[in-house]
Amino acid sequence: MIAFFMLKAVDNYQVEILVTLALVMGGYALANMLHVSGPIAVVVAGLLIGNKGRLLAMSEKTRGHLDSFWELIDEVLNAVLFLMIGMEVLVVTIKINYLIAGLIMIPIVLIARFISVGVPVTLMRFLKEFSPNAIKILTWGGLRGGISVALALSLPAGESREVLLTITYIIVVFSIVAQGLTIGHYVSSLKTTE
Repeated sequence: MIAFFMLKAVDNYQVEILVTLALVMGGYALANMLHVSGPIAVVVAGLLIGNKGRLLAMSEKTRGHLDSFWELIDEVLNAVLFLMIGMEVLVVTIKINYLIAGLIMIPIVLIARFISVGVPVTLMRFLKEFSPNAIKILTWGGLRGGISVALALSLPAGESREVLLTITYIIVVFSIVAQGLTIGHYVSSLKTTE
């Protein structure tokens, strides 16, 4: 909220970009200091600034520059992340037990996704209308990727890190290959059965 009011009080895109950058860095540090999730704190701040802040606190010129800045940051960080992922694949230990655990975790992750989507959608049906197949589509369309691997890469070194990293790679590969390549056909097949 402080960043929102600062953005509203200033009409200089350079300063506003620095405010958003300070919000990300400071919000993450503050959340860690308070022993709450830094990434979630930054996401909440991004939702507030990206929605209400864009409409109520920024000029059109600022929005353009801010979008360009954060798109560049996104591309740079994605490049670094995928470089790290690629380098880690070269040294990850793949054992048969890890592969089996990863294959077992695929349906468990899908069931967890089904529950985490199904419960809120079912409860919100009283307030909003959803398509009959919304839960199925949101479950199968829940792709996992860079963030999952980044979280696994951030674990401290040790055997549990290797296990979790291998399992995460297996789930991400399944998600991208199986789910990503079939989601279009799956949605089309559900439309024909309606």
